[in-house]
Amino acid sequence: MPQKPEKLVAAEATAPRGPEGKEQGFFRELLNVRSAALSGILLLLILYTLKIASAFFVPVVLAILLKFLLASVVRGLGRLYIPPPLGAAIVILAMLGALGLGIYQIAAPAREWMGKLPQTVRQVERKLKSVRQSVAEMSRATQEVDRLTTLGPADKSPKLEMRRPSLGESLLAPTQEFIVSLGIVIILLYFLLASEDMFLRKVVTVLPNWQDKRTAVAISRQIEQDVSIYLITITAINALFGLAVGVSLYFLGLPAPHLWGVMAGLLHYIPFLGAVIGIGMVTLVAAVTLGSFSEIVLVPIVYLSLNLLEEYVLLPLVLGRRLLLNPVIVLLWMIFWAWLWGVPGALMAVPLLAILKIICDRIQTLAPFGEFISR
Repeated sequence: MPQKPEKLVAAEATAPRGPEGKEQGFFRELLNVRSAALSGILLLLILYTLKIASAFFVPVVLAILLKFLLASVVRGLGRLYIPPPLGAAIVILAMLGALGLGIYQIAAPAREWMGKLPQTVRQVERKLKSVRQSVAEMSRATQEVDRLTTLGPADKSPKLEMRRPSLGESLLAPTQEFIVSLGIVIILLYFLLASEDMFLRKVVTVLPNWQDKRTAVAISRQIEQDVSIYLITITAINALFGLAVGVSLYFLGLPAPHLWGVMAGLLHYIPFLGAVIGIGMVTLVAAVTLGSFSEIVLVPIVYLSLNLLEEYVLLPLVLGRRLLLNPVIVLLWMIFWAWLWGVPGALMAVPLLAILKIICDRIQTLAPFGEFISR
């Protein structure tokens, strides 16, 4: 009797037999579907928690990002025999002092421009008078069509009007929330910097094997180094971009050019959307303050040219390929975090994506995803 090939014998030995094998395959497939469904539910719960608890998570995440940025400075002060608690206090006070000085420098022109705001609004209304008349005529025509096409009697029931909050209430609530969040960030940042690598040591102690310990330390150091390089570089480039915008607007004849330069530098922390907002604002100012159409058009052209030069020439040249990200993924990621946490989410989106890329590059199973989000 002929012998069966060895491969065929091995395949028959490992293959499931009869109804029992079919049941095992069915339950294995059911388990996979069930695991995917549970993972999806868990992801939705996490997103819902991040959304409703944004007042807690936003200051915490921002403090962690600033810790990555400033930890090397505290470590450098430690080499000068300055203990970490004192070094953390020095770094935070220096950061707050620089922030306060910047606000003081732009407070006067911003206050002057806010004083001119009613006059500016009236000028804009005069220039848009024809447009407003056209819109009003269309609105009246629409109301007349609605009246003619109404078949039943008019509704005479009383209407309930909701009380709208006053301007002071609308401005005071976000201000109070901002002050509380800023206080949480400062306090948490101090304790994170003062504790040095305590949490990293705890993570290394908990991990089971030596390879995982090495990977955790490498990821932490790489995140700290790359995020520091990224944030410092972006800050320097944004400052240079704001300076270029301010100087250009000065020669183009716009009032308070340093105010618009600072605005351009700050808005440039938000990819894509910041440039759109900045171009819209300087174009509006130019339309109010400048006379001829050619002068007005030149303002957004110069702003857009500087933005393209920074985005596609200076940034890749300075950062290199290692820290560059896929622009499509950056845009989608920023839209997601802006929906989740508003303006703070949009500001923190790119550093969070850079951290995700570092983790993906260090973990073999996530390497394809890291390649997907890189440029």
